[in-house]
Amino acid sequence: MAERIRVIAFDDNKDLRDMLRMLVDAQPDMVCASTHPDLSQVMRDVDAARPDVVVMDIQMPGMNGIEGVAAIRRRHPDARILMQTVFEDEDKVFAALCAGANGYILKTAPVEDLLKAIRDVHAGGSAMTPAIARKVLERFRTAAPAGATDDHGLTEREKQVLTLLVKGRSYKMVAADLDLSVHTVDTHIRHIYRKLHVSCLAEAVGKALKDRLV
Repeated sequence: MAERIRVIAFDDNKDLRDMLRMLVDAQPDMVCASTHPDLSQVMRDVDAARPDVVVMDIQMPGMNGIEGVAAIRRRHPDARILMQTVFEDEDKVFAALCAGANGYILKTAPVEDLLKAIRDVHAGGSAMTPAIARKVLERFRTAAPAGATDDHGLTEREKQVLTLLVKGRSYKMVAADLDLSVHTVDTHIRHIYRKLHVSCLAEAVGKALKDRLV
């Protein structure tokens, strides 16, 4: 039997924390390792729980969720983090994604969507509700001129890596798909960021779509 997905949640609303714990623990493939009302001891909490997926509220007392994502990502670069919030503000969406979040789902989403998002993020993909996905694409709605051919100097391998990232593949999955080491994939991604003049995955994906690179 496969090990259950260990979930840890940060949310300042006790009712929502309790509901998420009951919901997760009711799933045969998940267990709620712990829940926390703030991020004051975020690294201690994450180290102790050893989560597979972190569910993070964006609006928290003291350190906010976006700062929390960045802190976790610095110490645990392979952490899988799902933002859960009432906000649809695109600036917050991009700030969260650029900080290292793997998905972004609204608290108003159906329970089934939240559970699917946790499973998708755990599997190495990205997760977004349709409303959030639309905002991500709207951010890059200004399309390149028809017939534009500028590929920003990307090599064929870099284009392959970028194509897989657009499809929501994680670094490890890209490495497996292309028979490369994770270190090599990370090097390609840093080159892609430099050539596209972007600083995070969300911006790279958006520019790839806008400039029709994939």
